[in-house]
Amino acid sequence: MTSLQDILYGVSIRSVQGNLLTEPKDLQIDSRKIVSGSCFIAIKGVQADGHQFIEKAVAAGAGSVIAEVLPAELKEGVVYVQVADSSVAAGVMASNFYGQPSSKLKLVGVTGTNGKTTVATLLYKLFTSLGYDCGLISTVNNVIAGEVIEATHTTPDAIQLQALLKRMVDKGCRYAFMEVSSHAIHQNRIAGLEFAGGMFTNITHDHLDYHKTFDEYIRVKKKFFDELPASAFAISNLDDKRGMVMLQNTVASKQYYSLRSMAEFKGKILENGLTGLLMTINDQEVHFRLIGEFNAYNLLAVYGAAVNLGEDKQEVLECLSKLSGAEGRFDYQVSPVDKIIGIVDYAHTPDALLNVLKTIKQLKQGEEKVITVVGCGGDRDKTKRPIMGQVACEFSDKAIFTSDNPRSEDPEAILRDMEADLNSAARRKYISIADRRQAIRTAFSLAMPGDIILVAGKGHEHYQEIKGVKHHFNDKEEMERVIRELGR
Repeated sequence: MTSLQDILYGVSIRSVQGNLLTEPKDLQIDSRKIVSGSCFIAIKGVQADGHQFIEKAVAAGAGSVIAEVLPAELKEGVVYVQVADSSVAAGVMASNFYGQPSSKLKLVGVTGTNGKTTVATLLYKLFTSLGYDCGLISTVNNVIAGEVIEATHTTPDAIQLQALLKRMVDKGCRYAFMEVSSHAIHQNRIAGLEFAGGMFTNITHDHLDYHKTFDEYIRVKKKFFDELPASAFAISNLDDKRGMVMLQNTVASKQYYSLRSMAEFKGKILENGLTGLLMTINDQEVHFRLIGEFNAYNLLAVYGAAVNLGEDKQEVLECLSKLSGAEGRFDYQVSPVDKIIGIVDYAHTPDALLNVLKTIKQLKQGEEKVITVVGCGGDRDKTKRPIMGQVACEFSDKAIFTSDNPRSEDPEAILRDMEADLNSAARRKYISIADRRQAIRTAFSLAMPGDIILVAGKGHEHYQEIKGVKHHFNDKEEMERVIRELGR
């Protein structure tokens, strides 16, 4: 076991009450998980302030308490440490507790609004196919050298994160690839991590329920790159108007990828169809199984990271050409009888929905109609709802507004928000069906042979959250069921 003094190495400490040579059994930020000998770290969270639970943690057996503000009464025999920022302290302490695992493998973080999951997953698949044991931390799942662990958040809390990385190191992983969400950056969940590289995909309208303003959202994303070490690489999308801003203050090695400008990693799309992408990357012509311009950007980013990690360029392209993307990302099937193309995609922001619908337009062979089934999540950024409605109507022949994860909100109220700013032309194109299962069935009932149906918003999710309860629901399963039942 490690002493509290060693675990606190690198933490900004303001005062200490008690003996730092005590050896904590574990680290906890949840007072409900305290056992005898635990070290409780009180963090001011979004939902609750851990400082309110210090007394409860001590009563449950915590031998040490880390906090920004110490309680008025200190219990004898318990070590109390006042720190400048307990959320930062949690990450640094967890890193020390688990033996600084991120320094024992190469950790690459991917941030941006759209594409994080696909880029991180492709990197994991690529380096696995290159013969390495790797780890993946993503929205869809966490993977340790092939062992799948279901994910509950885009980024686990600081202690869970270090524990995951320790398991990866113990399993012999050489690399780990992780999505880095704006929430994780803002809440210091990535404090104490040593990154070998950071990647930026793009930034668009999202999470304003949390960050309040778009400028704040950009600032938080940028903070990830500002804090990268000089030994790391930083790769950004030059075609995104904030792509250069993201890297302007980083000391890491700056590189860019682009489809439209000269860059270290330059791509050009030659063909884009249901069979995949034919494109050049740095003048090398390659066919990829992935579809759409947005995936061309994802492939460029992955190629750039692999080159920075020292892999052979030709071998990287050969391996990438054989890979499929992440679950629920432009996941399509063709109905056996009527050849209706059904696409499931996680697009849950206006920009992501626009990208998918533009890609579908490029795939059209003739006069096929595009029917979009889309909703917006409850208890989340309300300002994007009318924009989602506008995008769905403008770029589809028919739009069906439906429930996503309404959570605690009334589904009908969410639908009204989506309908709010539609013009007269858009209003003739849409219908609202709150029941998502019925909405998908209606889309297939309306479709003619060869038409294209997009079911957007949930992607890989296997549940629908209604009034705080998660019910099993999977868009791809529903689509398959409807095709069978309607004989399409």
